[in-house]
Amino acid sequence: MNSQYQKVIREANMAYLNMAQKFIRQDMKSALEILGMSQDAAELIMNLSEGQKTNIAASEILLCRFGVTDDMVWKLLTSHPIPKPEAEKATQLLADILLAGRFAMPG
Repeated sequence: MNSQYQKVIREANMAYLNMAQKFIRQDMKSALEILGMSQDAAELIMNLSEGQKTNIAASEILLCRFGVTDDMVWKLLTSHPIPKPEAEKATQLLADILLAGRFAMPG
C-alpha cells in the first residue's frame, strides 16, 4: 500500500479512536447508537491505552466507514443547490427518518 495512504489511514484511525473514546466516556448509551457497536466493543475501546490506540491505528484497516451508504439519502442530503432553511430542515428530517429505519431493521 502507498505510504501516503497508510499515513492518512493511521491519522483517520487515531482520530476515530479518540472520538469514540470521548463519546463512550461521556454517554455510553448514546455512543452505542451513534457508533453502531456493542457495549462489549465500546468498553474495549474505552479502556484502550495510548499505546494500544497507536498500534491499532497503524494497521492498514480503516476502522470507520460512512454511516450513510444509501444513494437516496446522499441525494437528499445534497439535492438543494441554493440553501433554503425550510428545505434543508425537511431534507434533514427525511434523511434522519430513513436512517432511523435502517438502524431499526434487524440485520
